[in-house]
Amino acid sequence: MTVFAEAPPAASAARKRPRRVGGTIARTAGIAVVAVYCLAPFYWMLVSSFRTTNDIFDTSLLPTTWSLESYAQVFDASNDFGRSLLNSLVVAGTTTVLALVLGIFAAYAIARLKFRFKTGILAVIIATSMFPGIAVVVPLLRLFTDIGWINTYQAMIVPSLSFAIPLAVWNLTTFMRQLPYDLEQAAMIDGCTKWQAFTKILLPLAAPGVFTTAILTFIHSWNEFIIALSMANDPAIQTATVAISKFTGASDFQAPFGAQMAAGVVVTIPLMIMVLIFQRRIVDGLTSGANK
Repeated sequence: MTVFAEAPPAASAARKRPRRVGGTIARTAGIAVVAVYCLAPFYWMLVSSFRTTNDIFDTSLLPTTWSLESYAQVFDASNDFGRSLLNSLVVAGTTTVLALVLGIFAAYAIARLKFRFKTGILAVIIATSMFPGIAVVVPLLRLFTDIGWINTYQAMIVPSLSFAIPLAVWNLTTFMRQLPYDLEQAAMIDGCTKWQAFTKILLPLAAPGVFTTAILTFIHSWNEFIIALSMANDPAIQTATVAISKFTGASDFQAPFGAQMAAGVVVTIPLMIMVLIFQRRIVDGLTSGANK
């Protein structure tokens, strides 16, 4: 009878170690490729914003001559770009607040209450976000012209809500479904009303999901372009994304690539700062449903 000796633990661990090292290298390489792919456009925009006008088509990884010329053009008094940034903040902030208020109540009703056609209502809400913005521009432009809303904030906020609210409802419904029903019932047994149980128990627990939804909604509204371009032709009311598209060069035949790159950096920086500061809350909100 042949007896096979079992490999010692040290030998088995030695065989597994190369596999672990190879897997770590493969994961690191994959993450590096994805990071480079995602960050390369922003890096090129950042580098191009520091080039001079004569070197704007240079393909070097760093500017030959560092210059703030493009940023000076962006904040030139003739562009009034600061006012456009303020308009974007007003539109995106208002859209986010309204979408959260309406989305929280709608998500609570769909996730926690029992009524007929609940699934169908959620499907209809999500379906409204599938229409491209360009498909609703013409009827909205006609409607807002008739009621005198052209060149107003509400002409940009109301259409943005049609895309922001479905996003908020979907995210918050998924999150609120994960919250234990026992907490709400225990609060009502202790004397809380349905409203008090919602505001004092469920809403604080839903804070990570609400915060994540607010960030996503704000980014979506901040980057919105086609609605703002169609509804506001007054420079005093236009948003930053529209202002960038209307930058002009030194002549009619010159494209202001440098100024547009610099303006793109200026518009992106607030979003980056916000995400970096609150990244832990965003991750908690996105993963909390999977951990419950």
